[in-house]
Amino acid sequence: MTLNFAPGRFLTGPLIAAAASLWLALPAAAEVDIQQVETPMGFKAWLVEEPSIPFTALEIRFKGGEALDAPGKRGATNLMVGLLEEGAGGYDAQGFAAESESLAASFGYSSSQDMVSVSARFLTENRDEATELLRQSLIEPSFSETAIERVRAQVLSGIRSDAKDPDSIASATFDAEVFGDHPYGTDPSGTVESVSALSRDDIVDAWKGAMAKDRVYIAATGDISAEELSTLIDNLLGDLPETGAPMPEDVDVETSAGVTVVPFDTPQSVALFGHKGLKRDDPDFFAAYVMNTILGGGGFEARLMNEVREKRGLTYGIYSYLVPMDHAELYLGHVASANDRIGEAMQVIREEWAKLAENGCTEAELEQAKTYLTGAYPLRFDGNGPIAGILVGMQMDGLTPDYIATRNDKIEAVTLDDVKRVAARVLQPDALRFVVVGQPEGVESDDAG
Repeated sequence: MTLNFAPGRFLTGPLIAAAASLWLALPAAAEVDIQQVETPMGFKAWLVEEPSIPFTALEIRFKGGEALDAPGKRGATNLMVGLLEEGAGGYDAQGFAAESESLAASFGYSSSQDMVSVSARFLTENRDEATELLRQSLIEPSFSETAIERVRAQVLSGIRSDAKDPDSIASATFDAEVFGDHPYGTDPSGTVESVSALSRDDIVDAWKGAMAKDRVYIAATGDISAEELSTLIDNLLGDLPETGAPMPEDVDVETSAGVTVVPFDTPQSVALFGHKGLKRDDPDFFAAYVMNTILGGGGFEARLMNEVREKRGLTYGIYSYLVPMDHAELYLGHVASANDRIGEAMQVIREEWAKLAENGCTEAELEQAKTYLTGAYPLRFDGNGPIAGILVGMQMDGLTPDYIATRNDKIEAVTLDDVKRVAARVLQPDALRFVVVGQPEGVESDDAG
């Protein structure tokens, strides 16, 4: 149901170690009662009310994220988000941290290519004060030069560290090949050069572009009523800009079968592999989800794990996963193996990719995948924070509140024919691209990258 309330005050908050004991196990997933709240200012939120413990989790997402960086300003959104708790309103960084600690409140700020995430945990007794502190961080961040230089140094350290990490190198290389000049094709943290050149004005522009009313999603779980949440949200977010930066264009993923080798001095090679995937709202997504569990997403029972690790001992771990982003979709996998064995691992992957695409799966594999996926799902609902995170993610994916109750039914409804049909559609052996970082023996780059 949708609830509308007259204006009031606002609240929000955080959690610290002392509040860890307040995480509660709510009822089974199918029993979660989701209220849809619409505020007088037009914000919409989902709420699971649980008043038995005086604690609430709040999750806020701003769609767009690091992909909104202006041309030549790569890393601005990432740096901006790192500064949100480094001073706001009347507090410098130390004062902000001290005030949040005194309130037993915690805030989390992070960003990715497609979103800026804000998490808050608070005790009911400190709700007003904690929410005001959070409001200041979102609406009145200081972005002081001292804080900028401190956080900039941290970001630059991370960029330099990633430049020596095989997994980060593989990801950056794959993204650059697939996405080219699209924002997805560059590291959202930026480069040493781009981050070093960012000014305070660039950071303010990134803040205005990323955090606006036209792209916000909200969920809360815990000791707060729908009416209280309504007034909390309007007070918390009412002073945001109406609109932010325009969203990036969609990009059509095209890959060709082959290999890009990035030489790196290490005893084992890392391989990232994949091609075009599926959108989250594709009618075949659930069947593809089950199919991927069979291929590489189902732990030790998955085909890739069985063939590459268990039978041949080529790796400690291998997996595949669907990546439906806002403006593109990928189907990826990852494996690491000794330099003299990575070529064999890659060949087995190609063979298993083609087998499933051509023949589908067995009834036993299908039932095993369904059991794996449906049995693990209720375990995600083990506290206020995880539930609020699930609720806000559902909204961003365009799902309805009944998804929680029907999700396992949709998985159970997937048939052998569905898996075979979707495997033939989604798996593209002729487009399976590998990026290998290391000193792989017998593996060379082609010219397709």
